[in-house]
Amino acid sequence: MIELKGRTKTAIVEPEVGESLLRHALKAKVDWSSNCTRGTCARCRCFIEEGAAGLAGITDAEWDRMEPEEFEEGYRLACQAVVNNKEISIKAINKPYF
Repeated sequence: MIELKGRTKTAIVEPEVGESLLRHALKAKVDWSSNCTRGTCARCRCFIEEGAAGLAGITDAEWDRMEPEEFEEGYRLACQAVVNNKEISIKAINKPYF
């Protein structure tokens, strides 16, 4: 399962392998900040509280936009964080810069 926490709404959804956390949030109507869906605006930045191993690796778009320390702390861009294992529970919290 995936737990997604937006600004005012939280949803628990079934994971779909190959779909991004942002796509899951939008489908569940979670109030998740986003603008571009390509990894350039970083509005969809999120903290992966649990289950990072269930996501595909950090993308070039994320490396271009975020600092290495952010990845070490558990941050990802939801539009780039793609589910690759539906057996791992994931908890993500939308944490935009602004």
